Amino acid sequence: MAMRIDVSFYAIIDEDSLCGKDPGACARELVSGGATVIQYRAKNLGSRELLSRALAIERAIRTSGVPLIINDRADVAFSCGDSGVHLGIEDVPAAAARKLLGPGRLIGVSVQGVEDAIEAELQGADYLGAGAVFPTGSKDGVLLIGLSGLEEIKRSVSIPVVAIGGLTIGTVAQVLGAGADGLAFISELFRGEDVGARAREIKAAIESARGQ
Repeated sequence: MAMRIDVSFYAIIDEDSLCGKDPGACARELVSGGATVIQYRAKNLGSRELLSRALAIERAIRTSGVPLIINDRADVAFSCGDSGVHLGIEDVPAAAARKLLGPGRLIGVSVQGVEDAIEAELQGADYLGAGAVFPTGSKDGVLLIGLSGLEEIKRSVSIPVVAIGGLTIGTVAQVLGAGADGLAFISELFRGEDVGARAREIKAAIESARGQ
């Protein structure tokens, strides 16, 4: 049975977007601004440095109750407090990650279609990352699923679906209208110097679109 998780505001701290900012400090600011999940992504760091920075983020948000998700690396997640892992298309299957992490850790899986989504849910994923919904500069050669693809994925599973790929404050209402349970932001979080203020703007947009 999948764990319950509030994915409404899924904030991704990508080392390529930090521009010298401290990841732990950014995590604290994002949480204070309303982020409900923090994911740490560092494609180009070695294992030792990745774990060191992930642990710093974990310490920074430990008392907040907001979960930390490590991108791709189930082994790093295992060594980093109670962190979960988010698995990409080319990563180990969710079932293999579950054997390592056990039943108490969150596992998310990136999907690009209904078949991927159903398989990930069957393997025990707690939530899905569906995309790319819009064109994005965060990944090269990414497949676009659009809002229609997002809707199809959402209809095919019972676990939460997080929309990812090119999301901005201006597209929040569209994406929620397509059925997404949550919205993932990367570059949109770091468009200004004040990450916390930016997070509050995004949080307000989400709440407004939901009529809260």
